[in-house]
Amino acid sequence: MSPTSLPPLKKSGHATHCKRCLSGLPSSQVDLDPTKMALSFYCLGFLDLSGELEAKSKDWEREHWRDWIWTQQTRGPYGTGFRPSSYMTATKYATEEYSDYNTPHIIMTYTALLSLSILRDNFSRLDRKGLLEFLRSCQNSDGSFSSEPLGGDSDLRTTFSAFSISSMLDDWSGMDVSSALRFISSCRTYEGGYGQSPSGEALGGTTYCALASLQLSKQLESLSAQDRQKTVRWLVQNQASNGGFRGRTNKDADACYCFWCGASLHVLDAGDLVDEAAMSSFIASCQFKYGGIAKTPGEHPDPYHTYLALAAVALLPPNPSGGASWEICPLDPLLNATHQTSSWARAHIPTPKVDGDHAL
Repeated sequence: MSPTSLPPLKKSGHATHCKRCLSGLPSSQVDLDPTKMALSFYCLGFLDLSGELEAKSKDWEREHWRDWIWTQQTRGPYGTGFRPSSYMTATKYATEEYSDYNTPHIIMTYTALLSLSILRDNFSRLDRKGLLEFLRSCQNSDGSFSSEPLGGDSDLRTTFSAFSISSMLDDWSGMDVSSALRFISSCRTYEGGYGQSPSGEALGGTTYCALASLQLSKQLESLSAQDRQKTVRWLVQNQASNGGFRGRTNKDADACYCFWCGASLHVLDAGDLVDEAAMSSFIASCQFKYGGIAKTPGEHPDPYHTYLALAAVALLPPNPSGGASWEICPLDPLLNATHQTSSWARAHIPTPKVDGDHAL
């Protein structure tokens, strides 16, 4: 498909798909309930990126979504964070301390903060001191972060979440930064990408997590010019002949990796190396006729791929050949949110200043 034949981006239909998923999921997807907070972020994130949030929702709905997110903030002996959902609780409100079987989750905490920023919450209910304590409880002896204080996944995804939370708080006292940076370095592979954990295969998503974490902590300059070049080369080689990006060497292209690999190149100031027309064409081919974007052409859509595909488009310069439908709100590639939402988070999540100081 040539750039001049790029079909419309069906933003309204995709936004309807995401709004529908915010209201409820079919029984076939009940297994997603433990990740409902992240799912909500992908839905809200798409509505934000596409500029459809206010058009597709009413004031009372946005207030309801804010209240639901705040009911997942829970406190306990390991600090304060956000749960994935209320699926492990007897009540929907987090009024009691969590148990060892229902602790907050670090990735869900990251997505909760961004979702509340999308909804322009003032964060008056945020337990900032408890959140820092939660981060400390999740860091392991090797510098990585577990998804929960008592264990769970421990890899670059959770480590990136900790870096993002610290950056949004504008407070890095919740982690041992040097130890975390050493863990990130240990995940680097011979190809130039980063694995999920040491000795793992290089993946597009975890490469993004590593590079964004380095940039958020202002340590990206620690990469040598040779290492940068190797990483850029690996990322560029992962753009397939159909325009999409692979997540791993010699795998099929997937719409979500258009963001993970594309954003990684932008973090490295090499976004101009993306074949923009080919990638846009691939994403267009992944659109589902009833709304939503799938991982590959012909598959069923889901909010995860719908959001990340649009986020990849948001990193590209305006595409005149695609028409007005391809005009998307600009994206902050570090926090993975629109620039307006990112600015709101950085303005409202840190501890409010009192007499010129940060009061904890």
